[in-house]
Amino acid sequence: MLESSLEGKNIGTEPFGLTETAATKISKLLIDERDPQNTFMRVAVEGGGCSGFQYTFKFDTQKNDDDLVFEKNGIEVVVDEISLELVHGGQLDYVEELIGSYFQVTNPNASSSCGCGTSFSI
Repeated sequence: MLESSLEGKNIGTEPFGLTETAATKISKLLIDERDPQNTFMRVAVEGGGCSGFQYTFKFDTQKNDDDLVFEKNGIEVVVDEISLELVHGGQLDYVEELIGSYFQVTNPNASSSCGCGTSFSI
């Protein structure tokens, strides 16, 4: 578990980040949102998937007391404290390949992950 400094939102350097590519893609997707000025990308971890945990990505407009905000080029990504414990030191990226494009979390805490990269175990 992370230190109690999470309560003050001061959790050290780079607890979670996002790449230029992810920030650019989120910016483009926000154009279609109803309230782009107050909308952000929420990254969370839930139980499930073929490896035990899975990432979820969604646009949201409501921040909770336990949310931490990470920003790049004016684009906000929000992660709740519990999810941050599982992705601490990770980074959100956007990958474009011939077979498709998707958001992906590079997670240094994952001991293994499934082939598609959306679920992992610790």
